Amino acid sequence: MSNAQRVLDFIKTMEANNKADILSWFHADAVFHNIPMDPAVGHEQIWAALAPAHDVASEIDWVVHNIAEAEDGRVLTERTDRYCLGGHWAEFKVMGIFEFVDGKIQQWRDYFDLQQSLDSMNPR
Repeated sequence: MSNAQRVLDFIKTMEANNKADILSWFHADAVFHNIPMDPAVGHEQIWAALAPAHDVASEIDWVVHNIAEAEDGRVLTERTDRYCLGGHWAEFKVMGIFEFVDGKIQQWRDYFDLQQSLDSMNPR
């Protein structure tokens, strides 16, 4: 299986929103860096970074606009991550990179505009 397919399967897991299933994708010492936030290391910190949206979202829909796998196996994604929060869809425009070791995520970095994301959380 290609790493690009792994990312697409991981996204399906994120949308299903089961904590144990999500964390099963990560190495125990994996790093998730949701830039410009601080990096999260290990399952506990990674879930703490994801929980503010995942614990309250009634639905999750990640739209992949573009995906590419580099020769070294790194996967680049351009996405819109959508979370239904209190009946309102918040959208986060994201550029991400995933690095795998033995089929599990070792490094995941997402780049996004924090203010634009916070603004999308407030219904207009």
